[in-house]
Amino acid sequence: MSLLARSRDLLLRSVLGLACTGLLAQAAQAQSSWPERPIQMVVPFPAGSSPDALARAISEPLSQALGQTIIVDNRPGAGGNIGTRFVAHAKPDGYTLLLTINGPMVTAPTLYKTSLGYDPLNDLQPVSMIGTSPNVLVVPADSPANTVEEFIALAKSRPGELNYGSVGPGSSAHLAMAMLEHAVDIKLEQIPYSGFPQILTAIIGGDIDAAFMVPGIAMPQVEAGKVKALAVTSLQPSELLPDLTTMAQAGLENFEAISWDAFFVPHNTSEDVVKRLNQEITTILQRDDIKAKLKAFYFSSEPSTPQALTDKIVADKARWDEVIERLNLSLE
Repeated sequence: MSLLARSRDLLLRSVLGLACTGLLAQAAQAQSSWPERPIQMVVPFPAGSSPDALARAISEPLSQALGQTIIVDNRPGAGGNIGTRFVAHAKPDGYTLLLTINGPMVTAPTLYKTSLGYDPLNDLQPVSMIGTSPNVLVVPADSPANTVEEFIALAKSRPGELNYGSVGPGSSAHLAMAMLEHAVDIKLEQIPYSGFPQILTAIIGGDIDAAFMVPGIAMPQVEAGKVKALAVTSLQPSELLPDLTTMAQAGLENFEAISWDAFFVPHNTSEDVVKRLNQEITTILQRDDIKAKLKAFYFSSEPSTPQALTDKIVADKARWDEVIERLNLSLE
């Protein structure tokens, strides 16, 4: 190679090296400067719902930690699937965050095999678990049923006449009642609502006969005497609801339906952004004041790594797939 050729080669390599260094520096600067504008926190349930309450409890300290405004954006419908689909197809730039329950991530893919419009683990990136809560079986204050056994007897005495509320097909409220129907051979009509506050209003108003609900919405009205709580859906007695019997104690062996909430971002969001979000959310959920707020909603604070949340989704899906297959449920 001639001296001139070698000089050109060295010059070209130098230019390319500087260009690559510049690009890497720009990428690092972009990552280190995130976030530079407000972040949208999508909640696929209405204002006043349990996920909405969690979002508003966490959004303020998360906003302070990140130094940017966080806007809670309620996008309810289809048991949480509409808002979840919106985030699944959002730009993976770190400015769209999803706070959702387990239904859209665990049971919806099996119930909506062809029409869901997103794949939970391929279109979304887990960030952190928030916490878990059992459900409670709630009936109107004037219901003749005061126990699970009496509610079952009531349903059997009026076959096909009773109804129940759910936050959409595939939700824990729906699947818990489907399990009860299957276990004791009763049939109730499902009435879907956009959220638990609407279900609670319907129960108080006598429009529906029962519902499995998150206790954060139900228990204040139970304490006010406007509705009755018959049992809790955890396998073991709940430390959050020590006065309530479990469905298993009422004779329904292995009956469990737990709700959980978690954070996700669109797939392909920067690992640095996911790591930062996970760190900040974990720190927030470990604070005593935030734990107290979650406890007031009957949630236990349970932050996790992204991988632990992924593993939980996979394990929960396997369990609920068996239930859905056994009950022969499909929403298509």
